Amino acid sequence: MDKDSVVAPSSPTKLEGKFKAILVCWFLGLGSLVSWNSMLTIADYYYNLFPEYHPARVLTLVYQPFALGTMLVLAYREANIDTRKRNIFGYTLFCISTFALLLIDLCTSGKGGLGNFLAICVFVGAFGVADAHVQGGLVGDLSHMCPEFIQSFFAGMAASGVLTSGLRLVTKAAFDKTNHGLRKGVILFLAISTFFEFLCIFLYAYVFGKLPIVKHFRKKASSEGSKTVSADLAAAGIETSDNQTVNDVKFIRLSTKKLLKQNIDYALDLYLIYVLTLSIFPGFLYENTGNHQLGSWYAVVLIAMYNVGDLIGRYIPLIDFIRLESRKGLVIAVLSRFLMIPCFYFTAKYGDQGYMIFLVTFLGITNGYLTVCVLTVAPRGYKAPEQNALGNVLVVFLLGGIFSGVALDWLWLIGHESF
Repeated sequence: MDKDSVVAPSSPTKLEGKFKAILVCWFLGLGSLVSWNSMLTIADYYYNLFPEYHPARVLTLVYQPFALGTMLVLAYREANIDTRKRNIFGYTLFCISTFALLLIDLCTSGKGGLGNFLAICVFVGAFGVADAHVQGGLVGDLSHMCPEFIQSFFAGMAASGVLTSGLRLVTKAAFDKTNHGLRKGVILFLAISTFFEFLCIFLYAYVFGKLPIVKHFRKKASSEGSKTVSADLAAAGIETSDNQTVNDVKFIRLSTKKLLKQNIDYALDLYLIYVLTLSIFPGFLYENTGNHQLGSWYAVVLIAMYNVGDLIGRYIPLIDFIRLESRKGLVIAVLSRFLMIPCFYFTAKYGDQGYMIFLVTFLGITNGYLTVCVLTVAPRGYKAPEQNALGNVLVVFLLGGIFSGVALDWLWLIGHESF
């Protein structure tokens, strides 16, 4: 069955609960990254505690193998995995791991040392496992619903960066001149992140699945042969049958291999988007941009501007006439972003802080915009089980791009005095 031969179902935009579902998706997206973004945003604190361990780069490098490895396993078995248990487990692990980082800091009174750094690395690895469960599970689940749900989920992910960056600027201003001011801000960060993770557990388990529009899409997915929604439907009080068919004609799902073959350009788009982004953000911004008038505020401002740009970029596709849907157009746009590498190199070496802030913001805008364009266009024309499988495959390539970008980020240290 070819993708083009299947007519995409019309979205029931007037079903009750659409706005609530979009709002919940936004919070679920925020919860899927708020803990990790907190780690990135408080990296200046870890640079004070562990100056010799390159925290921004090492913690990111620890996080990604766990995320990618777990995602590969989950994507391989996605058709038979209970999405409800998968997502609740992911948010619960996020919540426990974030709280554990808070306890580490409180129990050690903010001391450095290799032992404490290794303990932090353990829970950062747990973040990676949680990310694979949540991001892959929700992207697959939302792929057979409204495109606005995926857009809102990824906008929430970007909003987590804006939230943490905004809080970091506020806490830095409030506590910068006080004793242990940096540490007080970090404790506040981890406490807020723990709260948001707990909120996401509640929203997914007791709110999202009971909204009429969500039940509609999940019943439709079940009728098309999807097994992953059964537990969510049961939790909403809806019985399903394994023998349901589409219009009395049994639906034969395309294999994951064939889905990947049909959508290899979208998969590579996501891979290359995040290869570039993570080869610059956050390690390059913390260690390779030099000293400027902003002083200790410089890296914090750069991280904040990237996050603001990323959030803006994820809302731009909501404007129909500037949403990029052409497959060739997406490839050209993704490849064109690599021209930013020499721009960042020469700006860091010769440019002023204003030029770097502009570049970082543009990096964020293009990252968010292209991510949403790819993930909202790719699932069109498939049935629910295929959309779930494709969503998981695309997240594998997204995480693969992040992992490759994190590894390539170390190349910026060649010839650097800290290498």
